[in-house]
Amino acid sequence: MSEATIRRVEEGDLPALLAIYNYYVRETPVTFDIEPRTLQQRRAWFDGFAQAGRYQCFVAVKDGEAVGWASSHAYKDRAAYDTTISSSIYLSPEVCGLGLGRRLYATLFDALKDEDIHRVFGGISLPNAASVGLHLAFGFEPVGIYREVGRKFGRFWDVGTYMKPFGQN
Repeated sequence: MSEATIRRVEEGDLPALLAIYNYYVRETPVTFDIEPRTLQQRRAWFDGFAQAGRYQCFVAVKDGEAVGWASSHAYKDRAAYDTTISSSIYLSPEVCGLGLGRRLYATLFDALKDEDIHRVFGGISLPNAASVGLHLAFGFEPVGIYREVGRKFGRFWDVGTYMKPFGQN
């Protein structure tokens, strides 16, 4: 396999990104979606990103195919939350542990550095040592745990909430 490149998401990436996400839906508690998503839903997700602004998305591409992404989204839909965002990151299982998560987050946060953002939140279903480690490495701090808030695979899962101070605001 060749070295992965990082670039902005493109519509042509959607089938590969959908396959990655649906793997996590079917096989893991990483997302609390229960039913696999559709390409139409992934297109609506894609439409929420721009080349600039608070909501952006970057993909890792290896051998011509998207193998992961990092993105930023609205934290809440009320205006007072506008300077707070949420971040997400997903990698194809075959490329986990190769440093792509770090490269994706570095690219995303660099692209956002001049935007009017004060805080970044991440929610992590627990346990998930790899995701916790990645977020801590990028300056996220644990701010709380929601106990047993998601039921999947016949059990309840905790969600850790992590926050990163951001920008000069």
